[in-house]
Amino acid sequence: MTANSFSAPRALHEMLNEYVCRGGKMLRCGYTTGSCAAAAAKAAAQCVLTGKMITTVELLTPKGITLALDIQDTEITGEYAKCAVRKDSGDDPDITNGILVYAKVSKTGSGVAITGGEGIGKVTKPGLDQPVGEWVINSVPRKMIVSAVTETAEKYGYYGGFSVEISIPGGEEIAKRTYNPRLGIEGGISVIGTSGIIEPMSNAALVDTIRTEVRMRKAEGHTCLFFTLGNYSENFISRTMPFDIDKSVKCSNFIGDSIDIALEYGFRGILIIGHIGKLVKLGAGIMNTHSAQADGRMDVLVTCGVLAGADTQTLRKLPGCATADAALDILDEAGYTEKTLGILAERAGYYLSAKVRGAAKTGAIMFSDRHDILVKTADADELLKMIEEEYNG
Repeated sequence: MTANSFSAPRALHEMLNEYVCRGGKMLRCGYTTGSCAAAAAKAAAQCVLTGKMITTVELLTPKGITLALDIQDTEITGEYAKCAVRKDSGDDPDITNGILVYAKVSKTGSGVAITGGEGIGKVTKPGLDQPVGEWVINSVPRKMIVSAVTETAEKYGYYGGFSVEISIPGGEEIAKRTYNPRLGIEGGISVIGTSGIIEPMSNAALVDTIRTEVRMRKAEGHTCLFFTLGNYSENFISRTMPFDIDKSVKCSNFIGDSIDIALEYGFRGILIIGHIGKLVKLGAGIMNTHSAQADGRMDVLVTCGVLAGADTQTLRKLPGCATADAALDILDEAGYTEKTLGILAERAGYYLSAKVRGAAKTGAIMFSDRHDILVKTADADELLKMIEEEYNG
């Protein structure tokens, strides 16, 4: 038996009533493809265990927000159940807004096996969240799916396993308008998300938010600032740095704008902390690290590798890498990592200094948890000490 899919989301359940303030505007949050996949899997698991259709399902996201989502296009047979959830990106300009994310669930002997189907991409280059050859259903969505179907099994006293296939009709065409092909993801889009919730960001609104936070730090009497790029940076600081992450200012991709704002308010020290996958672009003087503005990651590493004396065979492998981590794998194998990253630190420091023209001391710290790498520009340690004394004093 089947139920026809709806032409549009039902506002009662599918519209998430969570908002964030960006530049004085209230913008509605949405939910990720990972949340859609987990909710659809939870619904399909319930259908396959009970033989009954359901109209809504609740899902607790990693963010701590519980979603109540409409279930669409249900199909139940003697072998499996299939359900869909329509993605709602809120006020975020997202190319995947409105897509249907399907989960097809059948019973197995044990465990939870997750695969991709129509419209889900596959990894063809190393360095991404999933290994080469695997479906691009990232780690957090996989955990959400396993948790959702396991919870359902416990509810109905089922002790076997599940096979879960995620699909997105039209995903292959949508992927052609994204950076997936360049990253080595072929055949469809990615099922992603680390919090389960999408917080909308417009460029102007985000820069306004940065300005507000910088002004707050100034009002608190601080003379040094430390910027983070996002969740990875914040997690790194929480684990390794001797100061409170709550005092940071999140600049996202807008490094140049953030430095300009810091100078406008007279800060004498500016430290930027982020993953090397983003901050490597500083080695070419790129101050907006969004991929839509500029890439150049591999170009920077090739240049630094040349200056470090890396052999031609090693250098020729770098442009084909999807991520900085994948390129570091190659440099590690050839023994050129330390020299290459030393030159990267010099170049990044040069461009940061050129940006401020003596008006402030600047520095950057780049990290990679996967490679246990810490790249510091020349003034980074001094800035760390200044920030620790000022913020913990």
